[in-house]
Amino acid sequence: MSGAATGTLLLFASLAVLMIIRIPIAFSLAISALITATYLGIPYFNLFQKMSVSLLSFTFIAVPFFIMMAQVMTDGEITAKLMAFCNIVVGRIRGGTAIVNILVSMLFGGISGSSAADVSSIGAMLIPAMVNEGYDADYSVAVTVTSSVEGVIIPPSQNMLFYALASASGISISTLLVCGYVPGILLTAGLMIPAYVIAVKKNYPLGEKHSWRENIKIIGEALIGLGAIVIVLAGTTLGICSATEAAAAAAIYALAVTVFVYRNMNLKLYIEGLKKCLPTMTMAMAIISASGAFGYVMSYLKVPQNLATWLLSLTSNRVALILLLLLMMLTLGCFMDMGILILLTTPILYPIATGVLGFSPYHFGVVLVLAYGIGLCTPPVGTSLFIGCSIAGVPVEKVVRGFMPFYLSMIIMLLLLTFIPSLSLGLPGLLGLL
Repeated sequence: MSGAATGTLLLFASLAVLMIIRIPIAFSLAISALITATYLGIPYFNLFQKMSVSLLSFTFIAVPFFIMMAQVMTDGEITAKLMAFCNIVVGRIRGGTAIVNILVSMLFGGISGSSAADVSSIGAMLIPAMVNEGYDADYSVAVTVTSSVEGVIIPPSQNMLFYALASASGISISTLLVCGYVPGILLTAGLMIPAYVIAVKKNYPLGEKHSWRENIKIIGEALIGLGAIVIVLAGTTLGICSATEAAAAAAIYALAVTVFVYRNMNLKLYIEGLKKCLPTMTMAMAIISASGAFGYVMSYLKVPQNLATWLLSLTSNRVALILLLLLMMLTLGCFMDMGILILLTTPILYPIATGVLGFSPYHFGVVLVLAYGIGLCTPPVGTSLFIGCSIAGVPVEKVVRGFMPFYLSMIIMLLLLTFIPSLSLGLPGLLGLL
């Protein structure tokens, strides 16, 4: 076995062992890179330099701002206002609460950018409410968990930012974020179809009805809260500011709205919210730093090139290669956390997708993020799946069957987005961003 082959085996085998014995992923990435560097004779200074350079990115500053904005909007009860707004729009159809659940996930995804945050906040309110209204538990959990995936591709998406950082290709964050709007809306519509069909078949109830005066008040409050999304959308698409600057402005706007308009945010609650953000932000920084060293060792070993050569040895058919790549990403998504996967595999898959398969960097970003997002809903490691089951108080094995129509819908949407690039690239093209 050659030195490069042995080094590659050592790199991934040590990572697997460290993860199996439950060493935190940031330490696992750094230690496996260090072990392999020692074997290959790579200077440690090179690793430490890559770890520090990974954090010296103006783009990365957007991540804590988006996290802070989401926390403030959540603590400021924007979720409840969005639910009331969505109930006005779609609540009075069969299975109205389920449709509201899916639609509010799209809007909340535009605030939090996080599937887990979506399930935790929306699910905590809507899953018990749906069960009390007569919806089956597996259906309630399936609707909540699968719709939370909308948040991973609708801006502001933390995972899109991770992809841009991991690709190290200098792609425009603003353009990448805009690429997620149409796919996010299509995924929302795609999930509404099985939700409605099942609701009609099982005769689930209609949503809550309000008076016109209540509706006007609800719409006004919700639109004010959605101003944070407008800031991100307008700022990035019109070229007014960068994604990082838009994130900062949206975070300040969110704080102003919850303090002066909703009047349910105070200094104590704000400080508590910042404390809740710290674990997420520090974990993201540690993983990004460690993945910089890990990615450097992978590049040194030419892992992407070797993987591309292996794939081409299996078949030269582009469609077959794309399907194989999708299957690989969906499988990986079942076993590892999404953010970690993006940072770990993007340096490997990006050159293959853009160089061998001819994907646009922006198109592939949407496909990769959605493929890994589906993994959030699948056992054995689906984070959002377990949060939803915990809220409903039911074991995973009792709800998975109810997920099948929604899994099918998400897979169909993934295939459409993969093979029809204009669904992702059309909007930024119209806006002159490509």
